Amino acid sequence: MYEEQDYLMISGIQHFLFCRRQWALIHIEQQWQENVLTLEGTYLHEKADQPTIREKRKDRLIVRALPIHSPTFGLTGICDVVEFIQDPNGVPLNGEIGTYSPVPVEYKHGKPKQELSDVLQLTAQAVCLEEMLACDVPKGYLYYHETKRREEVAITEVL
Repeated sequence: MYEEQDYLMISGIQHFLFCRRQWALIHIEQQWQENVLTLEGTYLHEKADQPTIREKRKDRLIVRALPIHSPTFGLTGICDVVEFIQDPNGVPLNGEIGTYSPVPVEYKHGKPKQELSDVLQLTAQAVCLEEMLACDVPKGYLYYHETKRREEVAITEVL
C-alpha cells in the first residue's frame, strides 16, 4: 500500500510512454506551456471536466470528472467520464436504485496511436475503479476528437 503523498498521476503514464521529456517537464519540473494542441485539448475537455454534470440516460448514469485512486498501485487521477450501466451483476451506487457496472471513457484530442500510451492510461483508470468499487471493469473507451469515434478497449490482465 502506498501513502497518498507517493501516488503517481495517471495522466503521467500517458505522458511517460508518449514522451519521457514531456513527462519530466510536466511531472518533475512542474513546467507547462500552452500551445495550439493543449488549448484544443482543453476545449475538448470542457464538458468532461464538470463534475457537477450528471446525466441519466435510460439504463446509464454518466458521471464526469470523477476522482479516482488506488492505494495498492499508488495511482491517482480523474476519469473524464464514467458511464455506470445498469447491470444485475454490478455494484450498488450511493443514491441510485439498482446495481451498475462502470465503464471509463477517456477523451483524446487526436486520433488513435500505434503505441499503447492512451490504452495504458485508460487501463490505469479501470484498475482504480476496480479497487474503489470492488468490481471488474472489463472494458473502457477512448474517444478521439479527430475521428469523432469511440474505440473500445478490452481491459485485460496483460495490460
